[in-house]
Amino acid sequence: MATKIKIADKRKKTVKKLKPKVKKRSKNIKKIKINKVEAQRQDAEIQEIQKEQRLEAQMQQIQKEQRLEEDEKIKKREKMTLKINSLAPDFTAETSEGKLSLHAWLGDSWGILFSHPKDFTPVCTTELGALAKMKPEFEKRNVKVMGLSVDPVSDHVKWLEDINDVCGLKPNYPIIADEKLEIAKLYNMLEGDAGATSMGRTAVDNQTVRTVYVIRPDKRIGLFLTYPMTTGRNFHEILRAIDSMQLTAKHKVATPADWKKGEDVIIVPSVTNEEAKKIYPDGWKTIKPYLRKVPDPSK
Repeated sequence: MATKIKIADKRKKTVKKLKPKVKKRSKNIKKIKINKVEAQRQDAEIQEIQKEQRLEAQMQQIQKEQRLEEDEKIKKREKMTLKINSLAPDFTAETSEGKLSLHAWLGDSWGILFSHPKDFTPVCTTELGALAKMKPEFEKRNVKVMGLSVDPVSDHVKWLEDINDVCGLKPNYPIIADEKLEIAKLYNMLEGDAGATSMGRTAVDNQTVRTVYVIRPDKRIGLFLTYPMTTGRNFHEILRAIDSMQLTAKHKVATPADWKKGEDVIIVPSVTNEEAKKIYPDGWKTIKPYLRKVPDPSK
């Protein structure tokens, strides 16, 4: 019995000694659990932040792609919208008179760029000949002439002989060989997906390559006219339009319908009557308050 009591006392003492250690260990376990929960919470927060960052990066990428797409659309619209006062796109090309760059070739002159869908076409043959005969009239007005056709130089050379046979005069101005369709596309006469060669293409395929561009000395487009393949161009009308543009570039006037050089012109509405008295001391004819006519000031 005494032995049993001794053993029990010993156990009590051992338990008493171990209690603080057990308590400390429990605290440590609890602390570890708390740290683990905190770590899990922090991991969850980090994952959430990373997720948000990924989403934000994806949104930024989508927005960037949308901006790029919109920029491309704007560029395409700008490229496909040549209009009066647009800068005439510059280019370097092979011609019947060698390699030429448009802006350098023009210098300080006015220019005409007139296009054709194909060599050896009947209407274009008469047009090239007609313009060759009228070239001196354009030169008097400081206007240089350049043709374009969607064929190689070798074909142009043969075609020039035909034009001489038909019209009695061989064109003595450069004709661009746009066999890769680059300039026709650059000047909005063909769509971008029209291909990259004239080989296999007919005049009908290129029928939109029928525009005349009048280019001013500032290298901007002053006028453009597009004709169907079956309607020959009236170069007298183009000459008349150039007379008007050159006159109105120097004087504050406009020209009425069917106007010809030397006929009366219109004082532009932006000129007040007080200003007009200084410019035209001999007076003017008032047809309507906004329609005042005076003699051609270039006479």
